Amino acid sequence: MNVKRFIGASIAVFFAFEIIDAVVHMVLLKKAYEALGPIWRPDMMSLLWIFHVGSFILAFLFTYIFVKGYENKGIAEGVRYGVIVGLFANIPYAFYEYVMFPLPLSLCVQWFIYGMIGFIICGIIVAGIYKPNKV
Repeated sequence: MNVKRFIGASIAVFFAFEIIDAVVHMVLLKKAYEALGPIWRPDMMSLLWIFHVGSFILAFLFTYIFVKGYENKGIAEGVRYGVIVGLFANIPYAFYEYVMFPLPLSLCVQWFIYGMIGFIICGIIVAGIYKPNKV
């Protein structure tokens, strides 16, 4: 494993996750969240650090799994990987929340779509950065 590229790709994926999440949740879905009313925890803002730690761990795991299955097939491999991991992560994330909480289905579908786009972008990033050591 090329450790330098692994760490670089992981950090790039972390920042991509953070930026994508900010755009999705603070811009694109802002009105949808406001329409839900007071369902959020009153102390939610003080707990957001947990999201950042989770994104950091997710970025390294996402990159690690990619590296272990790396086939040197370029950006298409990153897209494929993003779709697979996106489906794996977003189906439970988006649709289990719909079952458990009184959320509109349209919001959960948007979570799924935006989540898929995010994972595909991160797959492209990791495929573009990570390359094995040249022998």
